[in-house]
Amino acid sequence: MQLTRRAFLGASAAAVAESAFAQEPPRGRAEHCIFLWLGGGFAQVDTFDPKRVGDPRARVAGSAYPSIATAVQGVRVTEYLPRVAALMDRMTVVRSVHHNVVDEHAAATLRVHTGRPTTGTVSYPSIGSVIAHERGPLTKGVPAYVLIGYPNVSRGPGFLGPRAGYVYLTDTSAGPAGLTRPADITPDRQASREYLLQQLRPGRPALEAYDQAISESLRLSGPQFLGAFRLEQESAALRERYGGEFGQRCLLARRLIERGVRFIEVSHNLNFLNGTGWDTHNEGQERQHLLIHELDLALAALIGDLEQRQLLDRTLIVVATEFGRPSAFDARGGRGHQAAAFSMVLAGGGLRHRGAYGATDELSQRIAEHPVSIPDFHATIYAALGIDPSRTLYDGPRPVPITDGGQPIRALFV
Repeated sequence: MQLTRRAFLGASAAAVAESAFAQEPPRGRAEHCIFLWLGGGFAQVDTFDPKRVGDPRARVAGSAYPSIATAVQGVRVTEYLPRVAALMDRMTVVRSVHHNVVDEHAAATLRVHTGRPTTGTVSYPSIGSVIAHERGPLTKGVPAYVLIGYPNVSRGPGFLGPRAGYVYLTDTSAGPAGLTRPADITPDRQASREYLLQQLRPGRPALEAYDQAISESLRLSGPQFLGAFRLEQESAALRERYGGEFGQRCLLARRLIERGVRFIEVSHNLNFLNGTGWDTHNEGQERQHLLIHELDLALAALIGDLEQRQLLDRTLIVVATEFGRPSAFDARGGRGHQAAAFSMVLAGGGLRHRGAYGATDELSQRIAEHPVSIPDFHATIYAALGIDPSRTLYDGPRPVPITDGGQPIRALFV
């Protein structure tokens, strides 16, 4: 068959267009992100990337529990995640995440939140602050970024400044502190304070930051935001479905996105049922299944609740941790740290889910296919939320790429 000049030019143009499309970063349609933080380093081999069953007493490496089938053929999870297993077609376990920070929880937490190694020259913003900066709140009267957990520099705005910072709380029933006037401050006393401030303002630019903080507090003290914390408005059956304290935090996260909050981090860091949390050295491993059960309840309830309210495609759920755990057991039956291969989870958010992406070897020691760096994981989250992962931010005059060379996982985008 002879190729005509017109056919050749047409085929060449099509190839160029296809190549250009492949280079364009994907754009998702999610409006919100709920970022579930399992601080301490959850063991992927005991949760979302199960292997053969090991024996801690005999020091035989492997998973601590048998695995079960899921809604996605060929994808298995631990037996303590039965509710999540039934919803596996709504999520993707990224089993090939990696970085190079192993022995320091704080440094690894900073790496996962900012996507960058620690440096003395630039204070990088957290992923929540970047999303708050790029997208802002969906509605007026609410913050863009809420942290349900203890404040920490790793969650902060870095060079983006306080406008990209978070509002935090630790009590799901009371909401953030400082947004309402103390009971002993009467309207008259408040008026007197305002009068005094008016006399001090001229010639004192430093008071501008105070005025901005007061203005922000007044904006957030209205019913649009504070009404989210009335969990008693939910049915007893739904609250029970979410489970304990961690589940109630996830329920609050759903209520916050309904009011327009763009990014909510939910930390699983109070009242650990096993005594150590996800940092399962030594005896903490023995009762780890209680934590996994709590995660199963909360995550499954959150996915189902969002789906029932037609919010799942608009809300990206992330399950993240600072690193994983090796399949080998230590002398007292626990596990050490492993950053060379571990798992994180994406659910909802309008992504093309497949149950699992990437793979590790027979004992989850090394990545076998599709490695995903922390910058790649960040780029995927940004793209899912309609943020160009190749754009540039600015630290004063200094250009700073939004990720450290990250590329989105294209297989998850339609």
